Amino acid sequence: MSFVVKDDIKRTKKNKKKLKRLKNMVDKTVDYTGLKCPMPVLKTKKELKTMSSGQVIEVIVDDVGAKKDIPALLNKIGDELVELKEDNGNLIFIIKKA
Repeated sequence: MSFVVKDDIKRTKKNKKKLKRLKNMVDKTVDYTGLKCPMPVLKTKKELKTMSSGQVIEVIVDDVGAKKDIPALLNKIGDELVELKEDNGNLIFIIKKA
């Protein structure tokens, strides 16, 4: 038997609100589903080069390798991973350009 703690419910509602707020601040969405490594990472890098500092991009992929490859890219180039969400087999990255 498991119990739901009130704080967990508050955190879940807070996360949903945060994600909704992030969705509203996204400047661009790109969908790289169907592409396999290394294409999602290379296309993300190319897209980030076209963006201005402070802009936010949503990147949707279904390649499981991107789960570690995109954060590694962001660490290398200095951009910020704001959110990583999994949804129906897709990985959704919210990235803020430094």
